[in-house]
Amino acid sequence: MSRIAKLASNENPLGASPKAIEAMTRVLGGLNLYPNGGLELREVLAAEFDLKVENVIAGSGSEGIMSNIIRAFLCDEDEVLTTDAAFIGFQVLARSRGVKYRTVPYLDWHYDLPALAREINANTKIIYLANPNNPTGTIFTKHQFDEFYKHVPERVLIILDEAYFEYAKDNPRYPDSMHYRYDNVITLRTFSKIYGLAGARIGYGFAHEELIRNLLKVKLPFEPSTPAQAAGIGALADKEFLHRSLELNARGLRYLSEGLADIGLMVVPSEANFVMTAMSSEQEASRIFEELLAQGVVVRPLKAFGLPNCLRISTGSDEDNQLCVEALRRTYATNTGASHRS
Repeated sequence: MSRIAKLASNENPLGASPKAIEAMTRVLGGLNLYPNGGLELREVLAAEFDLKVENVIAGSGSEGIMSNIIRAFLCDEDEVLTTDAAFIGFQVLARSRGVKYRTVPYLDWHYDLPALAREINANTKIIYLANPNNPTGTIFTKHQFDEFYKHVPERVLIILDEAYFEYAKDNPRYPDSMHYRYDNVITLRTFSKIYGLAGARIGYGFAHEELIRNLLKVKLPFEPSTPAQAAGIGALADKEFLHRSLELNARGLRYLSEGLADIGLMVVPSEANFVMTAMSSEQEASRIFEELLAQGVVVRPLKAFGLPNCLRISTGSDEDNQLCVEALRRTYATNTGASHRS
């Protein structure tokens, strides 16, 4: 086949930010020297978001920081609370600690924050919330978070995973966590998505200085790498690339959502850089995944997340998105008996 559309990993189809690549190139002559632990990036982020350096941490992707949070704050009797089918990276990290991992079901593919609030108990130590959520693409609103937070004890740490923040930040209903500078909330963000730096492994977090101080005690001393830090600083300055990425993604979300709906597939409204669709069964989802793969379109089956009947499709280039929808149309044209068609 002449073209492969890789729409499985929520990567930026434009590639990496050019300013990030330039910044990485400039520091390559110093690779014989150990990194400074992300200090320069922390200073830039502090200035960008009007914080103190002591409120910022940088690491090997947001998952690297997530791993440090789990290491630093979870004890044997503690419990983790989140939604069913949460981000697979968090599931793996939290379960690996061996503590009790508790969940509540989605409510129409959204976090059911009132249900989560009711499940908080004396052993709850960490509540994980991804906003926008991966893999559903949905958000919870300012009002919903405000109501939820009233029920969270100060001793409970809330992880607000905002890996897809840039895609949702202009939605007036979206609760940008920079407006929630609470002592028990830590925000995680990444350069992997909108800035196209998934291969550099660079992420960051914002929190009360005491939380950051404890995380700095357990993180690896020389992460992030020197090129990764430089890439993050360069990417933050690349507003033109950010704008182009947002435009392409908005176009892709619209095209994929309308295309899938036209075929008869249920599409979950997304505020991220992917759409999720639910099939009638795990077998149906597996069959569609395999048939798309045979046509050069790679999407993400969500069985590992806990959603065996669902597929997640990343937005790609205009050509990739078109290839995906055309492949789905061909698949459904030859399977007119599919039970989930409208």
